[in-house]
Amino acid sequence: MGGVITGFGVIASIVVTGYVLGRRGSLGDHGREVLTRLSFDVASPALLFTTLSRADLSVVVSTPLLVTALSTCVVAGVFVAVGAVRGWSVGHTTIGALCASYVNAGNLGIPIAMYVLGDAGVIAPVLLFQQLVMAPVALTVIDLSRPDVRPSVVRRLTTPFRNPIVIGSLCGVAVSATGWRIPGPLLEPLSLLGGMAVPAVLLAFGISLPGTALPGKGAERGPVLLSVALKSFAQPVVAWAIAAGVFGLGGPALFAAVVTSALPSAQNLFTYATRYQTGTVLARESILLSTLLAAPVLMTVAALLG
Repeated sequence: MGGVITGFGVIASIVVTGYVLGRRGSLGDHGREVLTRLSFDVASPALLFTTLSRADLSVVVSTPLLVTALSTCVVAGVFVAVGAVRGWSVGHTTIGALCASYVNAGNLGIPIAMYVLGDAGVIAPVLLFQQLVMAPVALTVIDLSRPDVRPSVVRRLTTPFRNPIVIGSLCGVAVSATGWRIPGPLLEPLSLLGGMAVPAVLLAFGISLPGTALPGKGAERGPVLLSVALKSFAQPVVAWAIAAGVFGLGGPALFAAVVTSALPSAQNLFTYATRYQTGTVLARESILLSTLLAAPVLMTVAALLG
């Protein structure tokens, strides 16, 4: 389980650094907002472009992708259904549904796939599905639901293509589809910018923690506990049921499908929530709790299926 320990250690050290910066006020009153905007508007699009431009798009049509897509839709759909019944806002419900189903496939999923599963490539279908389908759809829904926005037909149709995250992803896919390999001198600046994405998100997350209540204790208790229960427990079980019962997977393939679904909520969801000023507390607390639960959940999966 060296990958689990390494991945969590990296995340924890940067979040703690952000916490110290927040306690000291080192970055001023707007440090968190600047870091989240930097990640959302610049660093994350660069990271997604460089990652997807070198991705093997053949994994898009694969059984692991279908398992990921179906399990994601099931747990996200449960959260959306509860949100509709309880009358939660569209933006708040969308962030909660993402927290319940959008896994940390990048800075935690890759090392775990490498050290636990022995193949970092198994995380590729999850990354592609989340960046090419989940993120564009969710961000478009949030964009169009904002009370200060009265979109025209043209705006509704073009909203996905004006989002930096979506633009970076689509441009990366376009480059990969052509088979063109970007020359090093052109790719290096984008790689450097993309390298800021994960640290900026984790630092901003840590900065937001000082002075906050214990997760799952405040006004967002219900949505937080629901999203964490779906993410940490329901999604791995649903993925196992779909992989084994529907597609007949077994052995390493089944193990990989369940491990990737058991990863915690992705930190970049906090960036989305902060950027659109909706569900910020829900995102922060869901990410924190699901990350704390991920180690014992992954160890249980490894004991049962590994």
